[in-house]
Amino acid sequence: MRTVVFDLDGTLADTSGDLLDAANAVFRAGGHGDVLEHPRDAGTALRGGRAMMKLGFERRGVAYTEADIDAGYPVLLDAYHRQIADKTYLYDGARAVVTRLKTAGYKVAICTNKPIALAEQLLREIDFFDVFDAVVGAKTLPVSKPDPAPYILAVEQAGGDVTQSLLVGDTATDRKTSTAAGVPSVLVTFSPAGNSVQELFPDETIDHFDALDAVVAKLIG
Repeated sequence: MRTVVFDLDGTLADTSGDLLDAANAVFRAGGHGDVLEHPRDAGTALRGGRAMMKLGFERRGVAYTEADIDAGYPVLLDAYHRQIADKTYLYDGARAVVTRLKTAGYKVAICTNKPIALAEQLLREIDFFDVFDAVVGAKTLPVSKPDPAPYILAVEQAGGDVTQSLLVGDTATDRKTSTAAGVPSVLVTFSPAGNSVQELFPDETIDHFDALDAVVAKLIG
């Protein structure tokens, strides 16, 4: 069974606004106010909580340790859990293309490095969970992307065949994952990274989800 596996943050949805708000909760708790800004720091937001906190500490111009990051992470997660979909939105055409792919007979899955509980919460809150045949996130397995194991699990849970699958993503992590899994990669140019994803030499890029159907048919039939 042919399967299309999507990354979540920065690929299907722009989650950067809510992520930055959650990271700023860490700095507000420390009496520093909002340190991170949207859209300036959107790209960092889509790389995860630790990346945001490191940027925030560096911007404050003070020394920090991994222990500081560890201490702030639960605060960030709690804040994010409480306002996970306040500013998040699906990219134009995302909902429609997933529906079209399923109608055309493809399995569709998500493989994200977002903690699985948060990924499922977000998808349910934006009414985009039930359409997917599988959702794999951080803590589903002991490893995360770019290790290929989560990707392979997503395909298998969807009922697909890895040799007839591809990954749609937006970062170097996604590109490395596709290489490790031995599958084609499609990177989107409408995330904060923009056209710089061309430098990762994916099999294809798309500027809008309207183009994905033809690219999928070309790469996996």
